[in-house]
Amino acid sequence: MTVTPPPPAAPAPPPGPPGPSPGAVAPQGGRGLPSPFVAVVGYTLRACLPAKRWWGVLLPCLGAVLFGWLATVADTSAQRAFAFVAEQGLFGLVLPLTCLVIGDAILGADVRAGTFGFTWLSPVRFPTIVIGRWLGGWLVALVTLVPALVIATLVAGVPEGVGPMVIAAASGSAAYIGLFVMLGVMARRSAVWALAVVFLGERLLGSALSGIAQISPMWEAQQVYAGLVDDGDGWRLLREGTPNGWGAVVRLATILVVTLAVASWRLARLSPTAGDE
Repeated sequence: MTVTPPPPAAPAPPPGPPGPSPGAVAPQGGRGLPSPFVAVVGYTLRACLPAKRWWGVLLPCLGAVLFGWLATVADTSAQRAFAFVAEQGLFGLVLPLTCLVIGDAILGADVRAGTFGFTWLSPVRFPTIVIGRWLGGWLVALVTLVPALVIATLVAGVPEGVGPMVIAAASGSAAYIGLFVMLGVMARRSAVWALAVVFLGERLLGSALSGIAQISPMWEAQQVYAGLVDDGDGWRLLREGTPNGWGAVVRLATILVVTLAVASWRLARLSPTAGDE
C-alpha cells in the first residue's frame, strides 16, 4: 500500500504588529480615554447635583434678585441701600447658603450615602479627586450664583458695582466651596458643621473678632467688593483689620489652597464605606 505524504505546510507570514483581539472594539477616531481629572469633573456635574439640589441652588439665587429689588424701595440713595443689602443679604446669606448646598452635594453627601467608596477605590490620586470635585462645584457657582449677584447689583441701580461683584462672588464662592469640601471629608454630619461655621463662626464670632473675619470667606468676599467698588458708599462695607480689594482676593485664594490641601490629606485616611478612619 502506497502512503501519500501530506502536502507541505504554507510558510508562516512575516511577523507584524498584533491585530485586535476577538471582540475588541477600536476607539472611534483614534481618541483615547479622558484624563482622570476630566472624568472626575464630568462625574461631579452629572451625578452629584440631582434635581432637588439644583432647587437648593436656584432658590437662594432668586432671593439675591429679591434683595436687589428691596434696595430700590428704601428711602435713601441706591448706593447706601445696596451697601446694607449686600452686607446682610447677598454676602451674609445668599453667598454662604448657595455655596453650602453646592459644596455639600459634590462630596459630603456622597460620603454620607456610602457611594463615595467607588470613587475612593478608583485608580485616581486623592488630590485629583478633591480638585476635580471642587472645580465641578465652582463651575456650577459661576453659572448660577455669580450671575444672580450681578443681576441683583443691576436691579439695585448700582451698575458701577458689577465688576467688583463678579470678582467678589467668584473668589468668595471658590473659597467657600473649598471649605465645604474639606468639611465633607472631615465630618460625617458635614452639613450641620457647615451651618455652624457660617452662622456661629462667621456671623456671630466673625462680627466681633477680626481674627475670625480674616479667615472667613463671607467677610473676605465682602471686603473684595468694598475695596474695589467706587460708588461713594463702598466705605460702609470696609472693615478695619482685614484685607480688602485685591488683598482680600489673595486671602481667599490662600483659604482655598489650605482647605483643598487638608481635604486631600484627610481623604487618604477615610474608610471607603463609612467615611471614618
